[in-house]
Amino acid sequence: MRKYRIAVLPGDGVGVEVMEAAMIVLKKLDVNAEYIHGDIGWEFWAKEGNALPDRTVQLLKETDVCFFGAITSKPKEDAAKELAPSLQGKGLSYFSPIVRLRQEFDLYTNLRPCKAYPGNPLNYRDNIDLVIFRENTEGMYAGVEFFPLPQAVKDALMAHAKMKPFKNVPLDEIAVSTRIMTKKGCERIVKAAFDYARKNKRRSVTIVEKPNVLRETGGLMLSVSRAVARQYPDIEFKEANIDAMCMWLVKNPHDYDVLVAENLFGDIISDLAAQLVGGLGFASAGNIGEKYGVFEPTHGSAPKYAGLYKVNPIATFLAAMLMLEWLGETAKARVLEGAVSDVIKDGKVRTYDMGGKSTTLDMAAAVAAKI
Repeated sequence: MRKYRIAVLPGDGVGVEVMEAAMIVLKKLDVNAEYIHGDIGWEFWAKEGNALPDRTVQLLKETDVCFFGAITSKPKEDAAKELAPSLQGKGLSYFSPIVRLRQEFDLYTNLRPCKAYPGNPLNYRDNIDLVIFRENTEGMYAGVEFFPLPQAVKDALMAHAKMKPFKNVPLDEIAVSTRIMTKKGCERIVKAAFDYARKNKRRSVTIVEKPNVLRETGGLMLSVSRAVARQYPDIEFKEANIDAMCMWLVKNPHDYDVLVAENLFGDIISDLAAQLVGGLGFASAGNIGEKYGVFEPTHGSAPKYAGLYKVNPIATFLAAMLMLEWLGETAKARVLEGAVSDVIKDGKVRTYDMGGKSTTLDMAAAVAAKI
């Protein structure tokens, strides 16, 4: 039986606590694995000027998969103020380590299941079962931004007629973000969504975009999606604008099955869909590439709750389930999901967000007892 090497990156704040809870459950599942701790997060930004140290990147290259907790992230100016005095003024700039991981390891699929488990008092409606595929490496989150705007970049942009109103804006009074979409990036995320739908007998795939306004980038995503959809005649293909989809997911969540979108729009609908099934305490994600995966709860580090063992670890348990599925341990993944589902349905153990007083570790003990 193969022994997996799993990098464990707890991160900051409550990430440490939910990871502790998840390890209780994974050990009860008796997964044949070596768990190797790695450094990531705010502590290392402040001390070393790098929230994702090179040693951690190397660790991931030497492991089969990564299990990630949560990190603190702050705006550029605030981040610079928290650097150690010896690092101040050296031109260091904070960049999200999870975004860097996605790009460095080409984890182009962000897989976000949003499922309403029976008995969850936070369910918006029962029987919601959505899966969102978010392109994870480009789009609005590619990170190509400018402020102040370099003259060479402004000169290039002035070739576009719609830049004329900004012609006389001073360089230090204008910021520019790019939305970079490639045909390859669009094709592979849409194909991943359709492949998942076919494998899991899902009835439809919906592309969520805004091509009526973002005509070039949105137009590329839409045209590529239509071309890919023709290769899957057995699966219904739908199209929706991002603004309308936010309304329709609330109004008619059962009308949708698999959704696919670029980075920013996928981020938006993922959190909206998560709230339909209980909020971020139930929201897990897989960042998946061709050869590697990073699995995580999608909530932040919640500094105000750090050390209280208050937060709901179910999202982390469901992230562990996704990780086990990706490793091919489907039987253990089903056992874990069944244990989580049973605890939710029983309703005896509930964390604060579910209206209860149980701790993070109480929830871990309850799920472990069901395994």
